Amino acid sequence: MLKYIQKRFAMSEQGARDFIKGVVWTTLQNISFMLPVMLVYLFLQHFLSPYLNGQEAVTTSIWQYIAFSIVAIAIIYVIAVFQYNNTYVSVYNESAVRRISLAEKLRKLPLSFFGEKNLSDLTSTIMQDAADLEHTFSHAIPQLVGSFITLLLAMVGLGFMNWQLTLAVFWVVPVALAILWITKKMQTKEHRASYLQKRAVTEKIQEGIQQVQEIKSYGQEETYLRELSVEQEQFEKGQIKGELLVGVIINTVHALIKLGIPTLILVGTTLLIAGKVDFLTYLFFLILSSVIFNPLLNALEHGAVLFFLDIRIKRMNEIMDLPVQTGAADYQVDDYTIRFDYVGFSYKDDEEEVLQDVSFEARQGEVTALIGPSGGGKSTVAKLAARFWDVNRGSITLGDTDITTIDPEALLENYSIVFQDVVLFNGSVMDNIRIGKKDASDGEVLCAAHAARCDDFVHDLPDGYRTIIGENGSRLSGGERQRISIARALLKDAPIVLLDEATASVDAENETRIQAAISELVRNRTVLIIAHRMRTIANADKIVVLENGRVAETGLPSTLIKQNGLFARMLRMQSTDASMEHTKSV
Repeated sequence: MLKYIQKRFAMSEQGARDFIKGVVWTTLQNISFMLPVMLVYLFLQHFLSPYLNGQEAVTTSIWQYIAFSIVAIAIIYVIAVFQYNNTYVSVYNESAVRRISLAEKLRKLPLSFFGEKNLSDLTSTIMQDAADLEHTFSHAIPQLVGSFITLLLAMVGLGFMNWQLTLAVFWVVPVALAILWITKKMQTKEHRASYLQKRAVTEKIQEGIQQVQEIKSYGQEETYLRELSVEQEQFEKGQIKGELLVGVIINTVHALIKLGIPTLILVGTTLLIAGKVDFLTYLFFLILSSVIFNPLLNALEHGAVLFFLDIRIKRMNEIMDLPVQTGAADYQVDDYTIRFDYVGFSYKDDEEEVLQDVSFEARQGEVTALIGPSGGGKSTVAKLAARFWDVNRGSITLGDTDITTIDPEALLENYSIVFQDVVLFNGSVMDNIRIGKKDASDGEVLCAAHAARCDDFVHDLPDGYRTIIGENGSRLSGGERQRISIARALLKDAPIVLLDEATASVDAENETRIQAAISELVRNRTVLIIAHRMRTIANADKIVVLENGRVAETGLPSTLIKQNGLFARMLRMQSTDASMEHTKSV
């Protein structure tokens, strides 16, 4: 049962145990709410029965029932405390576990997942879906299950007292459930449509935030706002339609359930007149029927989210069931030479390979440069070397160890990576550099920053290295952000360095500074560098030329120039472009 509940409701094992406890205590709470009704029935039977039967009045003290009432209140209170702890408190703890589990799962997934998954969709799953599940399991599911168990027990118990009155009270339950079941498909369809419309609005807003520069620079503000307005109107109409549908169904079920009381009155009066039931039994059924459906009605108040539950749980389980990259966390390698051996790779199984039979070696202590036309596979090679993805065929080894046998996080401990697009956090310069080594001292951070030529611009900032640099380093230039990234890599001091076009989008002055920083970074390490500018790879020990996903040439720069192949042509073209730019500037 635990395994089923875990899978069915996307819970941890402890969460499934707490769910069962929550249902048990909710059932006990519902039963405890009937204690006052039973006490009133016993009181009336004790004091009214003699009068109804023409006997002498009972002289028993009323204080006995007052004592019973106090005990009943104490029982209700104790059960309510346990019910609260095993539903609300436990559900909130489980919600925290669910979010952490999702985060841990995402941390272990290959980057291919994030390339295929929409960011707003992921955010919705982690934030909105988790919050909605938290609300549903704290306010609806245990209460609903507990209500049905209570009703079942009540039907059995009352059936022994009088089956006709029991049938008159409870005939509404199966009919109400039938209505809910019949309309489930309709409600699920509306919920799914509402979710897709909501995601479309979220994506449009996110697009506007991310592309605000392009939207403004090309005068597309009105077009964008008009498109956003259309998406919002569709979402609003869908919400109104869905809420109306759910409201009609739930209120219909509410009204139907409440028909149990007039049915009981009609049947009970008939049986009472016919002498087939005594007045106290009839009175007991009347009192009990006024409270027995309250827990069920309260749970059905959340009926709208109940039918959306499967959609949200399915989305959670889809993420949790995805295969993760695994491997040994404790491993040893002979050296830090990276070898590609007939590697074939495509980002999706049904797509053409972007790399075909790629083979080369990046030796420890050498700089290996990857060059070639755009789209040739250079960045893909660098990311495969760090196991951001796993190859479809062939192998990549570190030393003599296949990297697919190494845990990705353990593998990346040996890599310092400088991407073309630097990501910075809204913190201080020092905190952003310290990401390379979280326990580094201030002295170590400043040393790495100095080697990365960060002193030049940091000294001009208001608070120096304590300056908050804004969202993604908005207060810094591209070259300054790049140098912070290099300082991170220097601080990490890993034996392998991957540089992905680190100087592609900076001016000549910043490129000179970054080149000096890179010289510090690559010293005595295994270096794999991607560059379009020949100046970046002037001191490379080996050139690997990639074209259309294949290795077109490989060798020393001087050797490739003599071969007069693709590398030589790219070198001549860049020299010509540089001369033309110089002539124009003069």
